[in-house]
Amino acid sequence: MSSNSYTDRVLALAGMAQALQQVRRIADTGQSDASVVETALDSVFRIDADTPLQVYGRISDVAPGLRLVSSYLTRQGQDESLMRLVTSVLQLERRFSHEPDTLNAVGQGISHIAVQASDLGSHVHPDIIAALGGLYADTISTLRPRVMVQGNPHYLAQPGVVAEIRAILLAAVRSAVLWRQVGGSYWDFLFSRKAMAEAAGDLLG
Repeated sequence: MSSNSYTDRVLALAGMAQALQQVRRIADTGQSDASVVETALDSVFRIDADTPLQVYGRISDVAPGLRLVSSYLTRQGQDESLMRLVTSVLQLERRFSHEPDTLNAVGQGISHIAVQASDLGSHVHPDIIAALGGLYADTISTLRPRVMVQGNPHYLAQPGVVAEIRAILLAAVRSAVLWRQVGGSYWDFLFSRKAMAEAAGDLLG
């Protein structure tokens, strides 16, 4: 999938931002927004989508992320801890994209889990979340730089919480892959902020 559309890049950023915001929420509170988690995990399985929007479903499904991206690009809200996570994921994706064995392992793992998800009729079944979290731990999590998630130690000691965080981090990496596929780069944050902000505004209506 390739594109030079700022709209496509903003959609990829929105998917990543809202996934990572959810990671922070879970790490801090042990609670998650079911609809946001569903959007994130659905995106992991939409490998062969024809357009970036098809990766996420509908505009409304990434509206929280679009608002985060719009606020950042227009400098109305500078959530530095969230941006550090975004930067970490973008750096991790660059390493991931140059590791063919890891790419292959993740692809095979997702294909296997997709069959399991089909049998269970859900991408957010606890068994699927555990499987995706395990896949992330066994593959992408072994690469450097690692994405460091801080939060409440009480929740971060719970296996179910850790699995959900890892599964959503896998979704964030999937959005980072999409960002690169549609032409996104670090230069966009320096030279294309206005164009991307306008694209985000158009999508939000």
